[in-house]
Order: sequence, then structure tokens, then C-alpha cells
Amino acid sequence: MPSAYSQQALEILRRPDITFQWYIIPFLLIVIFIYSNEIAKGELSTVFAGLALWGQDLINETINGLVFHFTQFAPIWGAPTKTAWLFLMGLNIEITFMFAIMGIGAVKLLPKDKSAKVLGVNNRIFYAVVNSILSVAVECWLNSVNALTWEYTWWNTKFPYLIFLFGYLPFYLMCFYVYDLNDRKKQIKVLGIQWGIVIISLITFGSLGWL
Repeated sequence: MPSAYSQQALEILRRPDITFQWYIIPFLLIVIFIYSNEIAKGELSTVFAGLALWGQDLINETINGLVFHFTQFAPIWGAPTKTAWLFLMGLNIEITFMFAIMGIGAVKLLPKDKSAKVLGVNNRIFYAVVNSILSVAVECWLNSVNALTWEYTWWNTKFPYLIFLFGYLPFYLMCFYVYDLNDRKKQIKVLGIQWGIVIISLITFGSLGWL
């Protein structure tokens, strides 16, 4: 039986006819502007890094939706309140816009020298860990105001380790990995595989009614 939060999410899931807010249009334009600005500057590696982090989140969101389908209780995380459009059980339009640009912001912090160290640690690993910790802190705050809901004992503020290891660290590592690839064809290949998984999964599981 779905939890109270899950039932609340199901009532608005993919129902923009009852949740739509006009503010998502300027938010969309902001995302488009950020990407087009990087393209205009010829910063394709930055663009690909942004897409890599975004794609990684969509993979996680698909897994999260499947958890709800197979448990019929709750997703690992939910976003049942205060949204203009809920795509999946834990993914709304505001969250997806955030992840769409998060990777671009993350690589702006990176030193040009990918082998440089910070406090004795490779800077890519250092920034992936620091950004992940900060992201988990934000998630904990969002949970405290019920913007994100958690209903499993192994995924909460008292046990945030999986949020760090599964929820964010892979995002930044993938983002930085794609950014640092020197070969444009390799970047496109990695993104093609990643986004291929995203698109095929969403179409397949969506058509089966599992999301």
C-alpha cells in the first residue's frame, strides 16, 4: 500500500493540467541561455559535462521510480509537494532544471590541471567529494521542510552515507570524467551510451506503466 506521501505524489504525477505554473517558462529559458552561452564560447566540454551530470540523475530517478513500482510503498526519495510539474515520483520540473545546469557550474570550479592536488588529494576527487557533501546538506534541508520525502531507514538524515555514495558522488565523477576526456568522439560516445540508457529506460518502463 502506498505511503501517504506516495499517494500524494500519485495524485499529481504527470498532471501539469492541475500543477502548472508559469514560472517554469523563464526557468527553461535560463537553462537554454546557459547552454547556448557555453556553445557560443566553444566550451563543448562544459556542455557535455552538464549533460553527463544531468543524465546520471535521470538514471537514478528511473531507478527510484522502479523502487516504488516494485515495493508499492514508497520511492527512495519523493517530491510530492509544491511543484509545477511532477515527472517521476522523485523528479519534478524544478529539480530537473537544477540538475541540467549543476554540472556546468561544477566544472567551472575545476583547476585547468586535472592532476593538481588540493590538500594532498587529486582535485577532481576533492571537488567531487566536497560538492557531494554540500549537495547532501541541501537535500537534508529540503527534507526538513518536506520538499523531499524519505521513508526508508537507510536513506535519511541519520544515515546519509548512501545519499552521498549513490545520490551524488557518481554524478560529479561522471561529470568530471566526461569533461576531462580529450577526445571529442569519446565524449560523444560516453554521452550516447548514457543518454541511450536514459531514453530506452524511460520509454520501456514508462510504456509498461512502471514509472
